[in-house]
Amino acid sequence: MSAACLVRLIRCSGPHVARSGFFQTAQFPPPFQHDRHLQFTIIQRQLYTPSGQRYSNTRFDPDSSGRPTTWDSFGIWDNRIDEPILLPPSIRYGKLIPKVSLSKVGCASLIGQRKENEDRFKVSQMTDGILYFAVFDGHGGPEAADFCEKYMEKFIKDLVAEESNLELVLKQAFLEVDKALAKHLHISSNVPGVNAGSTATVALLRDGIELVVASVGDSRAMLCRKGKAHKLTVDHTPERKDEKERIKKSGGFITWNSLGQPHVNARLAMTRSIGDFDLKNMGVIAEPETKRVSLHHVHDSFLALTTDGINFIMNSQEICDVINQCNDPREAAQRISDQALQYGSEDNSTIIVVPFGAWGKHKGSDTSFSFSRSFVSSGRWA
Repeated sequence: MSAACLVRLIRCSGPHVARSGFFQTAQFPPPFQHDRHLQFTIIQRQLYTPSGQRYSNTRFDPDSSGRPTTWDSFGIWDNRIDEPILLPPSIRYGKLIPKVSLSKVGCASLIGQRKENEDRFKVSQMTDGILYFAVFDGHGGPEAADFCEKYMEKFIKDLVAEESNLELVLKQAFLEVDKALAKHLHISSNVPGVNAGSTATVALLRDGIELVVASVGDSRAMLCRKGKAHKLTVDHTPERKDEKERIKKSGGFITWNSLGQPHVNARLAMTRSIGDFDLKNMGVIAEPETKRVSLHHVHDSFLALTTDGINFIMNSQEICDVINQCNDPREAAQRISDQALQYGSEDNSTIIVVPFGAWGKHKGSDTSFSFSRSFVSSGRWA
């Protein structure tokens, strides 16, 4: 290899390579100082080895650190999930945004010890730029959860065509679905499920970077960022002061069961839901609380949507740690639902795991079996 060829290699590799210390022939040990071919081989391996640090010529600086940006610091799946880059959003937002494919999303739903599974979930490509993820936990029958699974996406899609603010879209969609369900059950009052209800937790991902979540009830959404669980929803229960005050002002009352758990009018363990029309005049509402998050694929590993069959028995960080031990989201979803049953949950357990750019970077600690956890769970569903 001639010196001219080596110079051309440096020029083609870009300015970062020259500054990175990869090509410093003066540092070769004596056996290699006079062997040009071996020097080139060593340089080539340093430049292209997967374990080495590979610098990019891009001007993107997602963390505003001012340091040269490596492919690994972008968090582009880090060779763990092979997905392409979304070019238009990447240009628009000024950072590389990996595509989230539905085929990589993990989903699982187990019946537990119940007679039927009243949980429902859905994952879809709602529009060209928006992905749709939702879990619904029915109670008093599956009718309300079935209705949400079938129609929630359609209401959201119709509203998105006229409104760009996804938080406003979700709030309006939840209220419209609730009204449509009331009409449906009134028309079909001769069938079971007139007093059925459902939680609803819906997440929309636009352009691979804008995540908006809306929720009523006690199903949850959680984002794993830098290996830590960040709750995107807050349960709507009578334990919350603001929720309890609304119930009381509307004429409802709060009672506690033998385990010390509060219920609205001795019937419902949540203060917001789709359906439950016999309690709508008592302060139970269908208006969701929403949250908008801008994803940082260099730090964000996944989104998890879960029903209370999992939430009651495992806290958010435990869920985060277990998922981080898994090789892919489908394995993670199955493992979480299985683990909830092993810990003593008798309820339906449903989970959706959506991988992001930092998937696989953070390994969580093992969770341990808890006898007290199992004992408490068995009392809840008695």
